[in-house]
Amino acid sequence: MKTSIKLIHWIPRVICILAILFVSMFAADAFAPELTIWQQLAGLMMHLIPSFILLALLIVAWKWEYIGGIIFIVIGLGLSPFIFMHNYNMNHSVGSSLVVILAITFPFVVAGVLFILSHFMKKKVV
Repeated sequence: MKTSIKLIHWIPRVICILAILFVSMFAADAFAPELTIWQQLAGLMMHLIPSFILLALLIVAWKWEYIGGIIFIVIGLGLSPFIFMHNYNMNHSVGSSLVVILAITFPFVVAGVLFILSHFMKKKVV
């Protein structure tokens, strides 16, 4: 495999892993001193459900790049309006809400495009 194909093969996977870890950081708000350890663990598991779903989708994309790429693009673009409105209602700042969109959903769109690009580059070589 050429270097450029290897690079395009690994970059979307690394982006997805980092983005999933970033989304997982938000699960830390499940911890509160007034809750028991079991309540905190239950809350943590509930907060990690989106990360588990994204991890499952990454596994799909790892095997079937074209399908995974489409899924990640749809997730990134589909969730953007909801995340934007949620943040806008909290802080009433368009700029701040756009930064949140760029941080949370844009990496999944980029990874999706790169998964599809990787699929076609490998198909072209074979």
